[in-house]
Amino acid sequence: MDNPAAPTGRRRYLRWVSSPKAPPVTLRPLTDDEFGDWVRRSAESFAAGMGPARDLDPATALETAYREVGKLVPDGRHTENHLIWMACHEGKPVGSLWISTQKPIPFIFGIEVDEDQRGKGFGRSIMLAGEEECRRRGYEHLSLNVFGNNSTAIALYDSLGYVVTSQQMRKAL
Repeated sequence: MDNPAAPTGRRRYLRWVSSPKAPPVTLRPLTDDEFGDWVRRSAESFAAGMGPARDLDPATALETAYREVGKLVPDGRHTENHLIWMACHEGKPVGSLWISTQKPIPFIFGIEVDEDQRGKGFGRSIMLAGEEECRRRGYEHLSLNVFGNNSTAIALYDSLGYVVTSQQMRKAL
């Protein structure tokens, strides 16, 4: 399968008008200059959800998140079978999307909407754009994980038709 994040000498832009409720976004591969900031934001976001779920203090959660992101994308934005896109609306970045296609069912490792752009429908647009790209590549399913305390994301995924396929639970003793 082709990888629009792979270096090809030309930039590939993917554009979707996702739904009447969501503004259109364009997905494009991250640049080398954008990658460092993306890693920082991805690690911070992952640490914010993973820390409480694993009962880690914030510093340990952030250290763990950086380590895990680094393992997943050892070749940076050029890591094979990882689609790492900047999502833009009218040419301005509004978020990002990270999908791994290493397994038979692609997996969303991260979706981000810039803080000042939240509540405008961009999360929905980015998700629908990622789904369409996976469909275009011949995939029939798309998976993701969401931490149980992220009610906003859970509501979005529910509204898009995602269903729970596995669930972890914990009780404080």
